Amino acid sequence: MKRSTTLTTLALTTALALVGCGTGAEESTETAPETAAPATSSAQATSTTSASGEAIAAEHNDADVMFAQMMIPHHQQAVEMSEMLLAKDNIPDNVRDFAQGVVAAQGPEIERMNAMLTAWDEEPMSESGGMEGMDHGSGMDGMMSEEDMAALEEAQGVEAARLYLEQMTVHHEGAVDMARDEVDNGENPQAVALAQQVIEDQEAEIQEMETMLQELPEQS
Repeated sequence: MKRSTTLTTLALTTALALVGCGTGAEESTETAPETAAPATSSAQATSTTSASGEAIAAEHNDADVMFAQMMIPHHQQAVEMSEMLLAKDNIPDNVRDFAQGVVAAQGPEIERMNAMLTAWDEEPMSESGGMEGMDHGSGMDGMMSEEDMAALEEAQGVEAARLYLEQMTVHHEGAVDMARDEVDNGENPQAVALAQQVIEDQEAEIQEMETMLQELPEQS
């Protein structure tokens, strides 16, 4: 009889111990996820995602803002010059293809730079450049003047292609200089990376335009 009572007491003690362990494990499981939540909000606070899905870091300086504000109207003029050429007849195919490439490349870059300005709480640039009183050739490197644009508008055929290539070479050289300033002085990693891409792309295109100029037929 005494042996039976001892075994019953031992079984009850073991059961209570197991229940206690189970309760502690459940409490540990329930409370663990609460400690992981703040990490996501911390990461979101340091960057913004643009409409294209590109993450734009919040860190920036005056050089980054100036780069975007000046390069946007610079790109807009390059697109305007290219569309002007594409509206003409009798343009050599390789020059026409080049102009289409300028529109295709620089349009999205304008959108990226406007997204950067928005992420930095700066006013995005409008289709006209966004700066009151800014005209063609308003002090930016490589920008064409009103007279330059009028000359391109008037030119036709091979002469239009020649003038476009000559003007766009100067335009690209100005963009490269502006991009180098950003690489040297900028802080935002996305803006600096875009500036480096502008340098690489447009230096290659300058070489391409020089070759096309040499291959154009002489005017009769």
